Amino acid sequence: MSDDTLKNYKSLHGLPMLAGVADLREAAGPGLGVEECVGRLKRFHYSLQRTWRMLLSRIAAEPIYELKMGYSYHSYLVAEHITLLRDRVAELRHPPLGLDKVPDENLERFFDEILKAPDPGHFMEGLYRVALPALRESMERYREDTNPLTDAPGRRLLRMILPEIEDMIAWGESACAALEDAGQGPQGDDGQWGAELGVLLESAGGLDGTKVKGPAPDPGFPVKEFCYDGTPRRDERFPDPYNMGVHAEEFLYDDSFESRDKVFMMFYKRLREIDVPEMMASILFEMVEAGDDEEMGGRPWGFYRDMTRQLWDEARHAMMGEVGFARTGIDWPSKVMINFTWSKGLNEQLTPRERHAVLWFIEQGLMSKTGKRYEWEVGTESGDEFSRLIQDFDWADEVLHARIGRDWYVKDFQTVAEAAAYGSACWDKVVSDWDQWKKDGLTEHYNWWPDLYREVCRHRGEEPDPRVLAYDRSYAETRADLKRIAASG
Repeated sequence: MSDDTLKNYKSLHGLPMLAGVADLREAAGPGLGVEECVGRLKRFHYSLQRTWRMLLSRIAAEPIYELKMGYSYHSYLVAEHITLLRDRVAELRHPPLGLDKVPDENLERFFDEILKAPDPGHFMEGLYRVALPALRESMERYREDTNPLTDAPGRRLLRMILPEIEDMIAWGESACAALEDAGQGPQGDDGQWGAELGVLLESAGGLDGTKVKGPAPDPGFPVKEFCYDGTPRRDERFPDPYNMGVHAEEFLYDDSFESRDKVFMMFYKRLREIDVPEMMASILFEMVEAGDDEEMGGRPWGFYRDMTRQLWDEARHAMMGEVGFARTGIDWPSKVMINFTWSKGLNEQLTPRERHAVLWFIEQGLMSKTGKRYEWEVGTESGDEFSRLIQDFDWADEVLHARIGRDWYVKDFQTVAEAAAYGSACWDKVVSDWDQWKKDGLTEHYNWWPDLYREVCRHRGEEPDPRVLAYDRSYAETRADLKRIAASG
């Protein structure tokens, strides 16, 4: 059909044609067939799966707080993109089976090299300056090559994914530049790392496989074999990560203290949730790596998607606490000792399934009458609108997490009571030797609350309440209280 024929074709009353998804000329043009679409979508899926796994592999051991939070967010975004691609492939006469199959050995090698990056600078360079830009380029090429009418659902999917890929790349570029300014970028290789990755990508025919394949050279950059490290690490803003000197829950549940003072313990509780992404990332990564079938570890993809959403929620909660302190003008790194003893103990002493059991057991307790509703009430009574707001959403998130627990944990047991008993027993297996940490000089279990409270009062222009200053209840001495709270749910 000629262009003149198309120009002479008119809609009734001059209304927009083809529901606005394309003009006649675009729709009448060529496009990718179903098999071609599926082939490219599967390579996108493989690339995003590798990206998701690599992000999970770094969350616990990455000491820099901002990178830990960024990886948590991006692992969630990528999990959502993977879900969209799986659904689209299933719509194209292809059941979502075999999606974990390697489409090209050189593409596999490309991602393996990034996974084995020797430090955060190289990892960031490889993922955010090479892999994700290549994914963006491939997705944009797909959008140009496919027919906008016949593959309208596929084009819509990319309109949802590409803006978030763009945001990830922009964040990564800013982070890479900051690391370089701090002397923590790829050092001493004169660009060899990025160049090698580019050659590997070319040898795979590009990320989408549409380019002419080049030869695959031997690795030019010396890297160690990848070995997963689930031991949590923190940067210099966490000077006393073994500190168990303050029992926030005990203070919060004491009716003799005012809500406006309690909100600062809640900010601490929220920021302390940095340890949940560290622990959850270890569950997900270790389960995936141990999987020997297409459903990765014997779990369907929905499990990994939902758990990654929860991981991101917990990272958000930590940042809510950070903002709570920052908006009050408090320098939290110098006043609040955020420990990593929970995630460290679980990651080092329990299996992934046992960690999941402990997570659910604690979440169950948070939904009891002494849990999230109570914290929201404290935030509301405090008169601090931000405190009320973050507890409102924290409560909503925990309701979602309770549903995730029912869907993916409780169903493995005959009864809820049996699921709770197993979770409690798993938590009992975790040995936290608080006295030994003190003997080893790792911490003094310093009670930092009075100094924080004095700083709060200084910003308020008030004299501290002696009763609040006198609070001195150690978490190390009262772990049983949290067990009792969890069990009451």
